[in-house]
Amino acid sequence: MLSEKLPTRGLLMMVVAPSGVGKTSLTRRLVADHSDLLLSISATTRDPRPGEHEGRDYHFVDRAEFDAMIDDNAFLEWAEVYGNRYGSPRKPIMDALERGESVLFDIDYQGAMSIHDQAPEDSVLVYILPPSLAEMSRRLHARSQDSEAVIAQRIARSKDEVEQWKTFDYVLLNEDFDKAYSDLAHIYHAERMKRARNLWIAPFVDELLKEDV
Repeated sequence: MLSEKLPTRGLLMMVVAPSGVGKTSLTRRLVADHSDLLLSISATTRDPRPGEHEGRDYHFVDRAEFDAMIDDNAFLEWAEVYGNRYGSPRKPIMDALERGESVLFDIDYQGAMSIHDQAPEDSVLVYILPPSLAEMSRRLHARSQDSEAVIAQRIARSKDEVEQWKTFDYVLLNEDFDKAYSDLAHIYHAERMKRARNLWIAPFVDELLKEDV
């Protein structure tokens, strides 16, 4: 089919949400349902949590290796969060864009803004709101991954992030998971269809107009 060979440029879709809102579940399902969408795997200096695996959830590195990557300009963005460093490796992300594939980021506000500043035309910013801070707190306690002090930090930080909602292209409410996922998938489909990302249109139309019917 002609449509399978048409050149496109991918997009960088950054999904930001406070911890406990369901961001990871939403982003992993979106990647699983779309073969042209890759999940950006961050490098981090923190230890793996139970159930996390190298190369699937994160690239786990020590401080020295992370610092070397900073010196080599190997990150599109990086930040220190709660005493640990996180960074998005530059090369696999930009290579995917050139191949016409898209990259999904499960990322914090600071990282999303950093990437957007470097690649504004390729970036799509999505923020996911919790139904309430009380529900978010309940989810954080239920997953039993963080201390009370860290949970309190996460909730305080989420208030700062929510105040930035106007800087995002899209804002979703994850009260019902299936609806939130449907909305996220529709955003991805619409962004992929934008004229500027479909590099085939201009030459195709030129040839179309040359036809002598």
